[in-house]
Amino acid sequence: MGGGSTSAGALVPSVKSEPVNSSGGAPHPQSTSELPAPHPAEAAEEHAVDEIDRDVLCPICMQIIRDAFLTSCGHSFCYMCIVTHLQNKSDCPCCSQFLTAKQLYPNFLLSKLLMKTSARQISKTSSPLEQLRQALEQGCEASVKDLESLLFLLAEKKSKMEQEEAETNLQILLDFLQYLVLSDLQYIKEDIHAVEGRRIEMYRRRDRYSTKMRILVDEPASKVGWPSLIDKHGGSTASRTATAPGLCLVTPGGSQNKITDSKSSACHLIQRKDSFGGSDNQNPNQSGLALARKRRIHAQFNELQECYLQKRRHSVSISQEHQEKNSHSLNREGYTDGLEEFQSVLTTFTQYSRLRVIAELRHGDLFHSANIVSSIEFDRDDQLFATAGVSRRIKIFEFSSVVNEPADVHCPVAEMSTRSKLSCLSWNKYTKNHIASSDYEGIVTVWDVATRQSVMEYEEHEKRAWSVDFSRMEPSMLVSGSDDCKVKIWCTKQEASVLNIDMKANICSVKYNPGSSFHVAVGSADHHIHYYDLRKISQPLYILSGHRKAVSYVKFLSNDELASASTDSTLRLWDVKDNVPLRAFRGHTNEKNFVGLTVNSEYIACGSETNEVFVYHKAISKPSARHRFCSDVDETNEDANFFISAVCWKSDSPTMLTANSQGTIRVLVLAP
Repeated sequence: MGGGSTSAGALVPSVKSEPVNSSGGAPHPQSTSELPAPHPAEAAEEHAVDEIDRDVLCPICMQIIRDAFLTSCGHSFCYMCIVTHLQNKSDCPCCSQFLTAKQLYPNFLLSKLLMKTSARQISKTSSPLEQLRQALEQGCEASVKDLESLLFLLAEKKSKMEQEEAETNLQILLDFLQYLVLSDLQYIKEDIHAVEGRRIEMYRRRDRYSTKMRILVDEPASKVGWPSLIDKHGGSTASRTATAPGLCLVTPGGSQNKITDSKSSACHLIQRKDSFGGSDNQNPNQSGLALARKRRIHAQFNELQECYLQKRRHSVSISQEHQEKNSHSLNREGYTDGLEEFQSVLTTFTQYSRLRVIAELRHGDLFHSANIVSSIEFDRDDQLFATAGVSRRIKIFEFSSVVNEPADVHCPVAEMSTRSKLSCLSWNKYTKNHIASSDYEGIVTVWDVATRQSVMEYEEHEKRAWSVDFSRMEPSMLVSGSDDCKVKIWCTKQEASVLNIDMKANICSVKYNPGSSFHVAVGSADHHIHYYDLRKISQPLYILSGHRKAVSYVKFLSNDELASASTDSTLRLWDVKDNVPLRAFRGHTNEKNFVGLTVNSEYIACGSETNEVFVYHKAISKPSARHRFCSDVDETNEDANFFISAVCWKSDSPTMLTANSQGTIRVLVLAP
């Protein structure tokens, strides 16, 4: 995945881109008697209003008449209603008498009466604010002084309402924070108690071990009797047992005598002091390592705090959803699953802080562009590793000899030549000697390392193939992706592809799910990751979105966790089971080149265009360690703009293979 002139690698492809009571039933028969009877005058007024309302309804629209007009036959209608009616018919809607538009007359008296009725209804039903607005709109006379007083009252009312709203919002925030503190504090206290309990138990175990060792050292060998020990003089079985403080002496007759030592309690107290203090007997090296690990915690405290709260809250939510299985959510000594997971994160994250070089391999001309290593991969057993790149050769090296034999130039144990520059390698995890390659002409080849010959060649891709990967669950199957926007599935037992997925953008990376022979992740130049079930390829299961540029690599940490790299200078971690993003990692620089990506169960590593290797813990978004490749050439030279081009973990160990565009391969190991 490198190439071009001088040290510049191949660029990553990209694309543009009615009311009832509260019980809900009928009202109780006695409820009406409990209501106060309306005043006779009020009832009469309401009845009169209802009668008026019915008399002033337009017979056409059945609403209160607006802009009343009278017909020659004596009926009143809304002007627009009767005009619209007469456009279709020439009769009165009420009496069917012949009627034309010339026989319509304005009913000023009714319009005035309706205006008064409307004002009275508004005054009864509307709010004071609406009444004020209505009065102002109707031209109510008011002095400037009255308006100033009214404006002052409105401003005071507005200020009071804003203050009340702000106080309410603050109270809501305070309630939330108090609930958050109480809820978090509760399980923080539970975790502190659980950790202290485990710590005390470990001290007790050390006490018991130290006591046993003292017994063995302090008691003479001749006084210590064992059930199987034969007396050298009499040949009889010894009946004595070790008389340690608090132990029982068993006599041949079967009686037991409790033997106590006056010094036992004192010895116990001294030992407990040593256990909890630990300052006198503590190893200086261990003390230094502990301080270094504490410094790492303080440096990434916010990230670790977020990680702890996330895992702990998730554990609490799971236990609440499965209350019938609460007993299974706790393990030994009150540890919750969330606390166990965080302890694992804390342990692995603080364990390492740097990368140390343990071996280096150089080959070829230092200034030759053909030295770019595009792919580097370990075999099934981590005994061999293969390199490939723009040199058109696949070289196989023995890992142990590279590490143990101090030499700048190591000879490969096997070498295969190709017609074109190589972009990617993938070892078969079942057949040890088989390795697949993809090249710039779109050819996918399966090689036998033992015979140094190709087993199968597939030439269906029309453009450069960027990625190839063997399935772990079905070793005869492999997948490839190309610039021709196609993902192809191959079988080593067939000469043609068995499946083809057409996409809309260049394919930069493909990867089988390690726990499935049907699920494949595809990194595309359209900035997305397409997760396919090969049994239904009409559309992907998920489209994972988040990157802002082309997705150059996809790698699985587990059956559910997927890491991706992009030329937006970020890595991202995804949960492909629940289709959710987990975390974004930033720190390295990657804007145009393929810089490599490798993962294990805990760590994600990648290269950078600053000629550095970055290592991230999967739970922390900032780098845990980094290593810079120092160039032998003056870095102000244009030809010295090297970058990391390939990385590969050695299974789940802290050891990693790295290579850069200069052609230098280094074996790095995580160190404290």
